[in-house]
Amino acid sequence: MTEKTVNYTEEMVKELVELYQHHGNEGLDEIAQKLNRSVRSIRSKLVREGVYVAQPKGTTMKRDNSPTKKELLNQLEAVIGFDVTPLTGSTKEGLQKLIEFAQSKAS
Repeated sequence: MTEKTVNYTEEMVKELVELYQHHGNEGLDEIAQKLNRSVRSIRSKLVREGVYVAQPKGTTMKRDNSPTKKELLNQLEAVIGFDVTPLTGSTKEGLQKLIEFAQSKAS
């Protein structure tokens, strides 16, 4: 039977856990340097020891509640009275300005 190679001694694990409790996730680079291991190795060992707390995921982007380009195109078509299909590549900002201009001229 082959012997398993030990990557972390009990003393190293104890020191690792103590350092992690003191520094948290922000100190993983420092802990890795001190123990001469990669951050990935340190994180994996902390997970196996049951002490690692994952970083919360970033918040999702806020949804744009402004009208869609299709809605703007429909609105523009209603104001100017002709097919606006060629304008589908326009930006929302450009379409909004065009609608405002067309509405000001229609008044």
